Amino acid sequence: MKIEGNVSYHESINEMYKKVKSEEVTNIVDRFNLQEKTRCPYCTKGLSCQLCSMGPCRISDKNPHGACGIDAAGMVMRNFVHKNMLGTEAYTYHAVEAAKTLKATAEGKTPFEIKDVDKLKFFASKLGIEGGDVNEIAKKVADYVIADLSSVEQSKLVEIFAPDKRKELWKDLGIFPNGVFHEVLTVGSSSMTNVDSNYVSLAKKSMAMSIATCMSAQIALEFIQDILFGTPKPHESFADLGILDPDYVNIAVDGHEPFVGAALIKLAESEEIQNKAKEAGAKGLRIIGFIETGQELIQRFDSPVFAGIVGNWIVQEFALATGCVDVFAADMNCALPTIPEYQRYGVKIVPVSKLVRFRGIDEGLDYEPEKVEEIARKLIDMAIDNFKQRDKSKAVRIEKKQKIVVGFSPEAILEAVGEIEVLLDAIKSGAIKGIVALVSCTTLKNGPHDLNTVTIAKELIKRDILVLSLGCGNAALQVAGLTSMDAVSEAGENLKAVCEKLNIPPVLSFGTCTDTGRAAYLLRVVADALGVDIPQLPVAVTAPEYMEQKATIDAVFAVAYGLVTHVSPVPPVTGSADVVKLLTEDIEKVTGGKIVVEEDPVKAAEILEKEIVKKREALGI
Repeated sequence: MKIEGNVSYHESINEMYKKVKSEEVTNIVDRFNLQEKTRCPYCTKGLSCQLCSMGPCRISDKNPHGACGIDAAGMVMRNFVHKNMLGTEAYTYHAVEAAKTLKATAEGKTPFEIKDVDKLKFFASKLGIEGGDVNEIAKKVADYVIADLSSVEQSKLVEIFAPDKRKELWKDLGIFPNGVFHEVLTVGSSSMTNVDSNYVSLAKKSMAMSIATCMSAQIALEFIQDILFGTPKPHESFADLGILDPDYVNIAVDGHEPFVGAALIKLAESEEIQNKAKEAGAKGLRIIGFIETGQELIQRFDSPVFAGIVGNWIVQEFALATGCVDVFAADMNCALPTIPEYQRYGVKIVPVSKLVRFRGIDEGLDYEPEKVEEIARKLIDMAIDNFKQRDKSKAVRIEKKQKIVVGFSPEAILEAVGEIEVLLDAIKSGAIKGIVALVSCTTLKNGPHDLNTVTIAKELIKRDILVLSLGCGNAALQVAGLTSMDAVSEAGENLKAVCEKLNIPPVLSFGTCTDTGRAAYLLRVVADALGVDIPQLPVAVTAPEYMEQKATIDAVFAVAYGLVTHVSPVPPVTGSADVVKLLTEDIEKVTGGKIVVEEDPVKAAEILEKEIVKKREALGI
């Protein structure tokens, strides 16, 4: 689908696209449109393989096997599983960095602190770690997490945090995972040429890996980040390009890890740093959230120096083109290869993870827990020096910014409703018909930027379905105003009454894609309170604009967890009717979950509503 006319749901992005295009600067929309002319129909269906020297191979009706002999179902599933593996690796890398940071903090080697001692003690008690000094407990927790992630035995974290009925099922199916490192090795080795060509076997291995990803790596990293930076609580912040003020020194933090950003916020709150910025002619110094790093920070930090979040990954180039950003600090994930070209707008691009490099930029200030304060100081000095040279007269000042409410962790949700029984009563009575977790990226594949995400969220809340928003889709809904109290007027009458009574928006800003594990644990609490299994809950998942490998492994987990999971655009699996049937029909009889593919967001909302109503009827509510 070629994107023409408005390229985004958001007017600020449409405005900046016109500027960038008129200046003939490379940008994601124009690059996408050019690629649309050369899409490979075999790749689109998952029927292309380049694993060995006898390829590339393409499967068709006339050629039903690759050179090695693999059939369409095996090739399609193997290609799909490869993508899942990459998502698991990224989440696990983040979890290890979090554990290392917790241990270094406990040893007094970082500027951070154990901010949520109660969360540390709760997490530690779950792991069987009790007593002793807070720092000693923290070190033991960090060691426990790293040991479990790398275990060749069944994962203790999954055993601790997964619901009992799910664990029984997973063990019966042979998909209860070992440590996530081991599951990556299993999937990677199985997906080589001439190893596992059975599409059902590959799917089961992918599900095992997804369970380890979400119920060990993700849960652990979010618990640890809560311990270090505080468990999210509802507070106001801002979204959209209007948070960029050219009169300030602006440091953008981009990616998925909050560690450098947290250190920057702490330093920027000091009078010393603000005075240095003012001496350079600025009104002060601010930290600007981009992508998931921005989400991690915005959920936890209510600080005058943290301006908010500009949006999700597709807005990256357009935000830099405002000419308001002095330093762009890129950690792991979601840093576009083209952004060095945007240094023409006065920004300095600095990788802050060893995972990230760009053409022409082969060095960075790579994150290490013990060096994070030094890294933050260097970034601040760079930004202040850059501000002095930046041509402020050419900066674009976007007036629009959206006030939002963020910070709805599981603890915050239960606190907002009073107690678990109040939430259950609202669901039983139909005041809240059901809950849909919107766990999404954003893409141009199925229409203008963020259009599908905003549309399906509006349709769901209109039908009295509460939405939890995670990932880049969360930013879409923040910028669109759906995580603000103003959005209550767009909810159905029953949901509207609940929102007004509890003073919450109809879309709860829950966090990032790494919060999938946290959302799963919240569902466990609800399911345990009702005495039911996860598939029985009036709950579903939507990924209306999924984009990359983290999204695919989250979707596989949702299905293994027993949830109806809507995805769009159509995944590259349509080359095999067997694989399609497995994912959309057969798997429901096994795990209780399934994939629903629907490009139209209104029709997708209708399907999810019907699934929720069906579950309500089965429960007799």
